[in-house]
Amino acid sequence: MMQRRAFLKSSLLLAAPSLSIPALAKTAQPESGERVLRLYNTHTGEKVTTPFWAEGAFIPDGLKDLNKVLRDHRNNQVAQMDPELLLLLSQLNDKLDNKHELHIISGYRSPESNAKLHAASNGVAKRSLHMEAKAIDIRLPGKDLKMLHRAAMSLKGGGVGYYADSQFVHMDTGRVRYW
Repeated sequence: MMQRRAFLKSSLLLAAPSLSIPALAKTAQPESGERVLRLYNTHTGEKVTTPFWAEGAFIPDGLKDLNKVLRDHRNNQVAQMDPELLLLLSQLNDKLDNKHELHIISGYRSPESNAKLHAASNGVAKRSLHMEAKAIDIRLPGKDLKMLHRAAMSLKGGGVGYYADSQFVHMDTGRVRYW
C-alpha cells in the first residue's frame, strides 16, 4: 500500500506544480478513506462523480475531472481549483449526509468573465476569489438554502455568503467571514 501512496503523492506534485508542500500540509486529512465529489454544472449540464482523495493523497485524474466541470463556462478556461475548497465541499457533504449532486452555479471565473459580471452587477466582487479558483457558488436541490448556508458556516473554512434571490450559497477559502 505504501507504493500506491507514494505514487499518488508524486503524481500530484507532478500534475499540480503550483501546490507547495505547505499548501498540501494545510489540507491534511486522515490517511485512510476516500473522498468523492458529485457535481452538476447548471450552465453546461455536465456531471461528474469522481474520487479526488484516497489513501492520504489527492488523485490527479479526479482533480482534473473536477477542474474541467468547474471551468469558466463562458470561455472554457480551466484552472486548478484550490484543493482545500474541494475538501470543504466534501466536508459539507459529510455534515449534511449528502449523497446527491451539488449544483454548481459558478466555479472558476477568468478575469475577463469576472470583469463583465462585475460591470453588470454590484453583487460580483471586482477581486473575486473565483478568479483564483478559490471560490464556488452552490445549491443542493431539496435542501433548504438557509440550512445549506448554516452548514457551510459551521465548517469555518473561509468565506460563506447567502444569496436568497439567486438561490445559491457562496463558499471560498479566503479568510473566515459571513454575509
